[in-house]
Order: sequence, then structure tokens, then C-alpha cells
Amino acid sequence: RAGSGEQFWQYRRYAQTDAADRIDWRRSARGDEYFVRETELETARTILSWVDPNAGFDWSSDPGRETKADRARTILLALSIIFSKEGERVGLISGPRPASLGKTAPDRVAEDLLSSQTGTLEPPRAQALAIVASDFYDGVETWRGRLAALARTCRHGVLLAVTDPIEHTFPFSGRTKFSRPGSTLDRLFGRAESVRDEYLEKLAQHERDLTQLALGMGWAVVRNRTDEDGLRGAAAVQVALEQFGDKA
Repeated sequence: RAGSGEQFWQYRRYAQTDAADRIDWRRSARGDEYFVRETELETARTILSWVDPNAGFDWSSDPGRETKADRARTILLALSIIFSKEGERVGLISGPRPASLGKTAPDRVAEDLLSSQTGTLEPPRAQALAIVASDFYDGVETWRGRLAALARTCRHGVLLAVTDPIEHTFPFSGRTKFSRPGSTLDRLFGRAESVRDEYLEKLAQHERDLTQLALGMGWAVVRNRTDEDGLRGAAAVQVALEQFGDKA
């Protein structure tokens, strides 16, 4: 569409309502009519992020390695820096302040990421691209309900699934007690290795179901483990968002 921007859009014939300084004299010199040079409309996109506040997400199997939530914050901050340099608005879903532009925008995102967040995913008032970071272990149907309202406003987005490596290898054996961080739920297995195959099968099915959930909303899934390069995760999210084009 024609509008304010730097990229050439089209020539159109001069109208009496146009100011004289809008005439493109080089193009007009080719004939007997005057032409106006129009540029393509450029509008800043809004990219909103959210980090799961669940205690199970703010966890690591290795005290020397960052938690899943900290990895998600690192990726989202890196993306905020990249997108703000490209002239986009960045902020948080259900954040304490609206998305912003400019050099100070990533600083605001960093401050908000470190502050407390509510567990709700309140949809923004206007269309935006969304990045929802979690391990998504609450179950696909639970997340379908949580994301329904958000997906109606944010037609495109990314589910950033950050996980711990031990959740994929299940190296446990013998008598093992499992507990969920932030809750009183626990379960004791006499021979933990006996449930490994079933666990890995259910994990694989869960990942397939999560992918189908994202596709059904018009979104994408990006996965990153805390023993992998976080910058690769950020790059994968950026590529996924760019595939949606300029429309939020």
C-alpha cells in the first residue's frame, strides 16, 4: 500500500489536491502529464513475549547450568535487541507497560523480564506477533485453552519450548523419587528404568501434539535445550517470525 516509507511503490498521475513539490519531474519529463512518486507504507510491527512463571520452568537439573526460564529470558532479550534495531516495537504480553520503540526498548524489556509476571496470557488490544516461552508440560489441552484468546488477536506467533537435557535422556535407575518444583506432588518408583521407554514415548507424542496445536493456530514451534546454544534458539525464533511476513 502507498504510504510513508523509503521503498518506491508506484507512480500515479498528479491531482489538483497534490502539493506541487510532490511531482516527480524526472518521470514527468517523459511525456505531457505530471506524475507523483509514491512510496510503500511501512509500519512497525509489535513483537510481544511471555515467560511461563511456573516454578517447574524456573528449574535446572544442574546447578551449574541456567534454568529453563533464564534461558528463555536470554533468548527473548536477544530478540528484543535485534527487533528494536530493525525499528520494531517490543514488549511483554501482560507486561506492566506497553511495547516501545527505540534504543531504550530492550532495556525496558530486560527490566520487565526480571520483574514478577502474572500467569495469565491476556491478549493485547491490537494485533501483534507473540512469543510464548515455556516447557509446555502442563499438557496440550491445557495450553490450547490458555492460548485461545491470545491467538485470536495474535494471528501469528512462536511457541518457544525450552527444556532441560535430563528431560530427554531420563538417566534414572533404581529407587527414585520424582517431585514437581513448586508443588507437593511426588511419586516414588522402585525401578525408575522400567518406565523410561514409556516416558520417552509419551514425551515424543507430546511434542507432536504441541506442533499440531501451533500449526492449528497459524503459529510455529521452536525448541531449545539448555545444553544447546541459546543464540541458535534466538535465530530460529527470528526466522520463524520472519516467515510470517510483515503482517502481525
